[in-house]
Parts: sequence; structure tokens; C-alpha cells
Amino acid sequence: MKTRARLFIAATLLAGSAMSAHADVITDWNVKAGELVVEAKLGTPPANRVMAIVQTAAYEAVNAITRRFPDSQLKTWQARGASVDAAVAAANRAAFVKLLPQQQASIDRAYQAALATIPEGPAKAAGLVVGEMAAAEILASRADDRVAGGESYRPHTAAGLYIPTVVPAVPHWSQRKPWLMKDAAQFRPGPPPALTSQAWARDYNEVRSLGGRTGARSDEQTEIARFWEYSLPPIYHAVVRSVAGMPGREVTQNARLFAAAAQAMDDAMIAVFDAKYHYHFWRPVTAIRNGDQDDNDATGREPSWAPFIEAPMHPEYPSGHTILAGALGTVLQAELGAGQSPILASSSPTAKNVVRRWTNVDDFTREVENARIYEGIHYRNSVEVGTAMGRQIGALAVARYLRVPR
Repeated sequence: MKTRARLFIAATLLAGSAMSAHADVITDWNVKAGELVVEAKLGTPPANRVMAIVQTAAYEAVNAITRRFPDSQLKTWQARGASVDAAVAAANRAAFVKLLPQQQASIDRAYQAALATIPEGPAKAAGLVVGEMAAAEILASRADDRVAGGESYRPHTAAGLYIPTVVPAVPHWSQRKPWLMKDAAQFRPGPPPALTSQAWARDYNEVRSLGGRTGARSDEQTEIARFWEYSLPPIYHAVVRSVAGMPGREVTQNARLFAAAAQAMDDAMIAVFDAKYHYHFWRPVTAIRNGDQDDNDATGREPSWAPFIEAPMHPEYPSGHTILAGALGTVLQAELGAGQSPILASSSPTAKNVVRRWTNVDDFTREVENARIYEGIHYRNSVEVGTAMGRQIGALAVARYLRVPR
């Protein structure tokens, strides 16, 4: 994450929390969870893994008390009468202490502040036990998710030839155990367009025109590009809170929504990095500076072309941002159903904390697609394929969590 993003994160999270008019213990702790993963300086893939574990533990703790939904992953045990607020606080603390031990002081401060608002008594004590049990069981179920699998990325080079020496991001991520998919390659797409094709020339020339450091973007397109330069969970979870904050929602329903969304986004990261390292497709900055080597007369070389934002350190195809948006959008659309269209909103530290709003899920996902082209780091086909993959993964979360009686 860029240093500039870290400087603005506190104000961003405050703006994001202000967008939820009907906060509850789940949305409150979701904001705190976002603060903790940012404070820990996690990259986007590991941050999404942490959020999935934490949000799932919180859901299981709440559902153990309310017994509203039948889709628990935990052993059968009853906790009626326990404090939901205490259970969520304990689940978050227990999960975070295990996942982010270096943030112990911040975790404990958030935990003690939450407990101070809960009346002492048997309900509070029982809730703390429920939350700790839920976190322990979810952590145990993910102990073999292979996050620490051997990283053995082999740079593509020839003996004696210099190449940039930074190791790319999470080349081992496809080894992880998914939450919802059968395996990392379940939704692996076909290859990107052939370099001799019209589709390649179209995509190449679009990003060359719109995505350069001095590209032909409108002011609005530049604002969108800056906004979506940020990719950590808070920018997406604020959109979830737009739905969770609607009037009439119940805490278990919100806990389940966050668990479904977080699991879908974590699986999205597993799937997209499987595809990225399978195809090793070049970024626009590489392609455009070598436009005379693709055997396509419609792509001209621009020797000093640079993207509007710094290109991420991993292969281009497909887009990670759009797979996240596609997965999340599918979960939110299923949760909303027909006839509900709240204003979705989020804010971004890379855009000086400006709040952007969307009147429907499709507008939200389409903006994320366009942003990656305006930024100069993806091609049109790549963002569309990423969205399509995300929707398939989101559909698994919908089937697992949201198609049960409410």
C-alpha cells in the first residue's frame, strides 16, 4: 500500500463509518477490523484472508446465540441469552490476536472499549465464552489453508541477464485452501487475446490512450482512477455497510452478509492469483514500450509510456480489483433482491477521502472496471474477465449463505 494511502487512512475510516446510518455491533467492529489490517500494513491478498476469518468468526458467534440461520459451520451448541455484543467483541479479539499478534495493543484497546459499554452479568460472561469458542473453531478450520506454503517463484530470465529484482506478490496464493471453491483453478479463464488479434489491438490502444501518465482522460475519469488506486478491504467493506446500514436489518443478517462477502473476496484473491501466475501476461507499461514486437501492425510502440499509477508487482491477467468487485456485487445483489436499491458508498485515501456513490450494483462494478484502464494497469478484456470470475465466486457464497430462510 502506498505511503500516501496510510497517511489518509484514519480520516477515510471515519468517513466510511459515517456512511452507515444504522450501525450495529457488526458494522462497528467491521470498521475496527479494517483499521487493524491497515495498521498491520498487510497487502491486499493477506488482508482479505484476515477479514474473511474474522467476519466468519463473528457471524458464527452471533448465530450461535440467535439461532436465526441453519448454515452454521460450528459444532452444535446453544448460547441463547448470551450477549451478542460481548460475543462479537470476543470473536474479533480472539481471531485478531492469533492473526495479527503484532497489533496486540490496538486489539486490546478496541476490545476494552467495547466491553466497557456492555453491562456486567451472566449474559456478558456467556457472550465472551461464545465469541472465543467461535473464533477458536474457525481458526482451527483454517489452520490448514496453506497461507504459509512455500514461495518458490522463478523469475523469467536468461543466465546472466538482469531483470528487476523485486519478488512479485503472493505467487504461492493458489496453493491456499478456498472457502467456497473446489480449488483455485475452478474458474480459471481461457487465455488473454492473441497478440495478433483485433481484440488485442483494441485493448492496447484504449489503455495507451486513456491510461498513460498524461493520458486523454477527463477530470471525472482521473478522479475515478485515483479513487480506485486503493485496494485494501476498507474500500469494499464500506460498500457492504451501505447495505448493512439499511433500516430494519437485524444483527445476525448483517453478520452473515459480511461473512459471505468476505469469504467470496478471499476466494476471489485465490482464483485471480492462480490465473495471473498461470498466464504471466504483460502489463501495459511493458507491452506499450515493446509495441513493435507483438506482430500486430495496429499497435505502435511508445518508448517512454508510463501508467497513471504505479503498476502492481504481479502479472496483469485477469484484474484483481474487478474480481473483488464482481464477487462482492453478486453477494450484495442477492442480499438486496428485487425492489431494494440503497445508495452504495465508499471513500478512498488515494482520492483525499472523497466519497463516491452508486445507485446500483452494476454502476459500482462498471466503475471499478473502467478505473483500472484509466490507471493504465489493465486491459478491457482483463477487467471484464475479472468481473465474470468474481460473479461466479460470488454465486457460490450466495448459494452457501443467502439462499436459506431469513
